[in-house]
Amino acid sequence: MLQPLRRRTWAPSGHTPQQRAWDRHDRLSVISALSLSPCRTRIGLYFQIHDHNIDASGVASFLRDLHQHLQAPIILVMDRWSVHKAAINRLKKSGATWLTVELLPAYAPELNPTEAVWDHTKYCDLANFIPDDLSDLHEAVSQSLTEQSHDFYLKHAYFDSAHLSL
Repeated sequence: MLQPLRRRTWAPSGHTPQQRAWDRHDRLSVISALSLSPCRTRIGLYFQIHDHNIDASGVASFLRDLHQHLQAPIILVMDRWSVHKAAINRLKKSGATWLTVELLPAYAPELNPTEAVWDHTKYCDLANFIPDDLSDLHEAVSQSLTEQSHDFYLKHAYFDSAHLSL
């Protein structure tokens, strides 16, 4: 959404900080995945940004693109969101033998390392950010995720935050 996430900020004594933002309800939907190489030394961050809500076909398309990029079988660890499960069912019905799925326990976002990606994007990179329009938001989200994808230590911290040992 184009509404800024307000975080604590500093202002001169006696002056209340103000953020001016439009009352907009446009949105971007972003899907991401963290990959872990079999030798457990390389972590990749992949994402797609859409200007519409992502549905099962969008998730399935993202996973096909990821498989084509990685050119290897995928063991997917994911939450139990109905859209994710519907996408997996579509892929399985279409003969995606390259995909194995492990479901996280219900209501356990703390076990999902991609939740840390979103936390970093929202609460660090885009805190107090006021986009002018949807393209401005798209650029900021893309920049945040691209920078994260190149940060070796940050990607390892995502697995640490989920208490997953590499």
